[in-house]
Amino acid sequence: MVTATLPKQQVKIGPTQLLINNEWVESASGRRFETINPSTGEVICDVAEADAPDVDKAVQAARTAFNQGEWRRMSARHRGELLYKLADLMEQHKEELARLETLDNGKPLTDSLNIDLPFAIACYRYYAGWADKIQGKTIPINGPYFCYTRHEPIGVVGQIIPWNFPLLMQAWKLAPALAAGNTVILKTAEQTPLSALRVGELMIAAGFPPGVVNILSGYGPTAGAAISRHMDIDKVAFTGSTEVGHLIMEAAAKSNLKRISLELGGKSPNIVFADADMDAAIAGAHNALFFNQGQCCNAGSRLFVEEKCYDEFVARSVEQAKQRIVGDPFDPHTQQGPQVDKEQFDKIMGYIEAGQREGAHMLCGGDRVGDRGFFIEPTVFAHVRNEMKIAQEEIFGPVMSIIKFKDIDEAIHLANTTMYGLAAGVWTKDITKAHAIANNVRAGTVWVNCYHVFDTAAPFGGFKQSGIGRELGEYCLEHYTEVKTVTIQL
Repeated sequence: MVTATLPKQQVKIGPTQLLINNEWVESASGRRFETINPSTGEVICDVAEADAPDVDKAVQAARTAFNQGEWRRMSARHRGELLYKLADLMEQHKEELARLETLDNGKPLTDSLNIDLPFAIACYRYYAGWADKIQGKTIPINGPYFCYTRHEPIGVVGQIIPWNFPLLMQAWKLAPALAAGNTVILKTAEQTPLSALRVGELMIAAGFPPGVVNILSGYGPTAGAAISRHMDIDKVAFTGSTEVGHLIMEAAAKSNLKRISLELGGKSPNIVFADADMDAAIAGAHNALFFNQGQCCNAGSRLFVEEKCYDEFVARSVEQAKQRIVGDPFDPHTQQGPQVDKEQFDKIMGYIEAGQREGAHMLCGGDRVGDRGFFIEPTVFAHVRNEMKIAQEEIFGPVMSIIKFKDIDEAIHLANTTMYGLAAGVWTKDITKAHAIANNVRAGTVWVNCYHVFDTAAPFGGFKQSGIGRELGEYCLEHYTEVKTVTIQL
């Protein structure tokens, strides 16, 4: 394991209270909880713990800002200018935010600095440009009438983000909601609250009015549940597990029938045909699974390889996994940091045990790295059957399952034999095969001869139990606006 090169004290710790109505406040209960450095298992600091009374206070601030404040009434162009200003401030503090993200989450600093921060900043800028382009239509109808539509903000929005991409998921949620004129209560993941709270500080500096964005750190069963069932929240947006998505949907239905959008789990098929560029396919499949410590909802975690090239592909994939550098995320050579916390570490180790128990062949990895922190060796299983636990359940860790298939029909059948439908990949030089997979695999995103290619303009979301609605792009704005029809007699 690589020796630490940058001490913790070089990372600036920002606010650790709740942001409500542009003020930093302690929770109503006074409770605080610890956030842990996953590289060492040590406490970084403690953070205010929000609960239902704090949600009530934040909702009241957001409701007042929406109904009586300037946010909804200001020109859309001015809202866009504030989002641009926030993006500029994040860029000015890019190094600081990246270090904070790596400290709290454990991802390599090179990823925080070169992937997460640039994409988060780009997301704010993209939706800043959309703020004054959310337009209705004029509709010719029968009779002496003038008919037109307005796309109005939904109102007060509750947003719950995960721990795997804290800064990026904050941007995916806040940027479109704010561009459309909504006010927001954002709950961070309890594992990774620090970077979102620092961005809240930058939002105040950018000039966002009080109550427009309220940021709460807390736990899902308390603060998250209070958001989901709150009678004065008009919409909930959630990214996380399918299990929790069910709970949020139930709470929303039982309360005020609030709108929901859910970006949930995945068990994405990544299909490699024998005619693929094998070097590109092996490297692409490696990145599709191991990127971000395997903690990606869209990870290519069911790797289907045509039997003609199966043995070669497995052997070369194992060698690449063995060469992956696992260690201190602040070291510039590190490719894989720790899992986010002990709970996730134990869950992944349980899946590795299940794979061995069910008869899959573990060809490398499977053990802990080092004697502190939550590091796991890159692990590769071959001769996996599609009905095995490791092939059907979301592991969310560095565990690759390689499954053999005979032909395109079997590949499509196996790919669709899952409750998920978030993403898929296909590697082939045959354009007919590529289109057949893209057209027939039930997934919200299909990558052809690439993987993990994201752009703020391209929508992302899932079929089946991978969610409802879409993040990113113009499609996302539909989930943050209500369409109003106006008819005037002439």
